[in-house]
This record gives sequence, C-alpha cells and structure tokens, in this order.
Amino acid sequence: MKKILAIALCLCMVLCAVACGGTKEADYKLGLGVVVSTASSKEGNAQVDATIAAVVTDAEGKIVSCRIDVAQNKMAVADGAVDTAKTFETKMELGSRYGMEGKVDNDGNGVMLEWDAQAKAFEAYVVGKTGAEVAALQTQEAGGHQIAVDTALLEAGCSMQITDFMAAVAKACADEQGMNFKAVPGTFTLGVAAKTGAADSKAATADAEGLVAMYSDIACAVVADGKVIATLNDAIQPKINVTTAGAVTPQEFKGTKRELKEGYNMAAYGAPNVEGGTVKEWYIQSAAFSNHVIGMTAAEIAGMQTKEVNAHQISVDEALLSAGCTMQITGICAVVAQAANNAR
Repeated sequence: MKKILAIALCLCMVLCAVACGGTKEADYKLGLGVVVSTASSKEGNAQVDATIAAVVTDAEGKIVSCRIDVAQNKMAVADGAVDTAKTFETKMELGSRYGMEGKVDNDGNGVMLEWDAQAKAFEAYVVGKTGAEVAALQTQEAGGHQIAVDTALLEAGCSMQITDFMAAVAKACADEQGMNFKAVPGTFTLGVAAKTGAADSKAATADAEGLVAMYSDIACAVVADGKVIATLNDAIQPKINVTTAGAVTPQEFKGTKRELKEGYNMAAYGAPNVEGGTVKEWYIQSAAFSNHVIGMTAAEIAGMQTKEVNAHQISVDEALLSAGCTMQITGICAVVAQAANNAR
C-alpha cells in the first residue's frame, strides 16, 4: 500500500511539474519593418507600396510569429487634380476583393490563391527562421516576378513575388527599437495595421506642381487575454509631385519616422504643446506612447481622451505627457487599436 501511495505521489509531482513548466514565461521581442516603394507610379497615377512586417522573435532570434500586410495606395491624377478625401484599404483588408485568385500562376502548378492567403502562407513559412535566413531566401524569376525557389513555400500556395516580404521581415527582426516582453508560449496573438489619408495633398496649377501625399500610420500589437502586452507604431510620409498634365515625380523617400530618428527634426522645429515643456523627437514620443498603452484593450486605446493644443489633439493623460509624448495622438491611437483588433 505504501508503495502504491509513493508511486501516486511521484506521479502527482511529475504532473504538477509539467503543468507548472507549461505556464512558465519566456522572453520575446516585437519588431516592425517597413519597405516603401513609389516605383509603380506612372503618368496619371501616383502609387505608394508600403510592405509591412511584424515579427515576434524568441531569445535565440528565431521567429515565433509573423504578420504581413501591404498598404498599396493609389491616386489617379490625370489632370493634376487630387482627391484629399480618398480612402484606402490594405491588401489584407481587401481580402478576396483584391482579385488575385485564379489570375496569377507564376509557378505553373495550377494553384492561384488570393493575395491574403499567399501572404499568410509566407507568414507561416518563416516561423522558426532568423531574420538573416529570411533575407537569404533564394528566388527565381517567373512571370516577371521574383518568386521562391523552395518548393515547400510554393506548394503552400505562395507563388507571388516575395522580395519585399523578405526585406520587411529582415528589417523587423533587426529592429533596434523593438519592444521586449515576457509571455507564456502560445498564449498571445499578433496583428498589424495601416491607416492612410491624403488630406495634405494639393492639386497642380499652371504655376506650380501639385503634391500627392498619401501618408500612412502603421502599427503592430501583441495581445494576450484581450490586452496589449507589446506594441510599436510608425508612420510614413512619401511625397509625389504631379503636374497639370498628370506627370508624376516621386520625391526621394528617406525612411519612416522611426528610422529617421533625429533626422525627422520634430525636436528642432516642433512647438511645445505643453506649457514650459520641450519637444522630444518623434521616435521617442512614439516609444513613450507604446509603453503607456501596455495593459490596455483595443477599445481603451481607441477611446483615449485628447484635448486641442496648437491645432493638435494631444493626450489629456498627465502620465503620458510627463513621459514626453505631447504630439498629436489620434492617428496613433486608431492604428494601434486596429493592430490589436487584427491580432490572430
């Protein structure tokens, strides 16, 4: 009897150890990478393609989760007119409406999935790889596109061009401004989002070129138990000049706001929105916002209160203001909340 009790006790201890081990937190890092191109712009059409990748990597630098989207923003400008009220959707948001399914069979295997399905196949494929391994993936030319060589990815349905995916994921893995966090393996989800507006665009006139300004706020978020446990946000301001004849000339894109750091020049030229305060650089304010919203739900982030100061909607939360985030936050709130809602 004693022997049976001893065995039962040992079994209970083993089961408890396994159970406890299954709830042990691990170290992770959230990274964000954005690759921007205006190369598809042509006469009569201004276009910005922003490929966005968010990754969660483990302590060994291997990807445990990846999310990809593309903000493919277009504006017709045949006569130099612009649409400042134009709305935009990302490729993931378009889903089946993007219209790739059944039309692009680059590898000739008869499988022609929609863009979102192909992107999800790539997301799954890179899990377990490092950023360097993703950057070094071999490609081949097919149908005028650089597609994967690895049959595993092709058979998974991803036969579209992957070079920008590779570059964005590699950037995200090497993100020096990434956010470290702890979580129990398998208990969190990851999402990305982009929100674009064209309100700063200006029509061309006989005396001056116009400007197509399709600016995007970008974010990624890790969610556990309905709350954000890690998040990053960024923004791009690509500019394309346009004439009354519809000729377009993209300006040099120098980087996202986070990438530009001091080169964005908010600290040098921005006006203090808090009495007696100083203006910190954009990427510092962005990081302060990210740290501030940890533990909030998407709804709480979207509903953060603001007040108007110097024609900007800044936070009313003294903790966030004291942390140095005194810039307009409405766009950041919306895109971070969307990223959290998109988590899967």
